[in-house]
Amino acid sequence: MINGAMQDYPLTLDKMLEHAARWFPDTEVVTLNRDNSVSRMGYAKVLRRSKRVSSALTALGMKPLDRVATLAWNTQAHLECWYGIIGLGAACHTLNPRLTPTELAWMLRQSSAEILIVDADLLPLARAILDN
Repeated sequence: MINGAMQDYPLTLDKMLEHAARWFPDTEVVTLNRDNSVSRMGYAKVLRRSKRVSSALTALGMKPLDRVATLAWNTQAHLECWYGIIGLGAACHTLNPRLTPTELAWMLRQSSAEILIVDADLLPLARAILDN
C-alpha cells in the first residue's frame, strides 16, 4: 500500500518561493518598473521581504483565512506583498487599477477584505474607491 503523504506540510504557493530561496538564493527576480528602471533581487531577499509583509499584516491583526486586497502595478513590491499575504495563510484579492472606481469599490466590498495595500501612485484611485 502506498502512503499518499509525500511531505508533512501543505503544498501552498509560498512554498515555491521558499524552495527558490533555498536552492537558488541569488537567482534574480527582474522587474521593469513603471519609470522604465529595472529592479533586480535574488529569491532569498524576496523571501525575506515577503516575510516582513507577513509580519506587518500579523501586527495589524490579520490571521490565516482573512482577506487582504491589493491595488498595485505588476512590480517587485506587489510580488512581495502577494507572497507575504499567502505566506500568512490569508487570501490575496488583487484589484486591477485599470478598472473604474465604481467597479473596484464593488469588487472590494464583495471580497470582504479588511486591509487594502496600495501603490503610492494609486492613492488617488484608492481614495475614489473608498468614496464609493
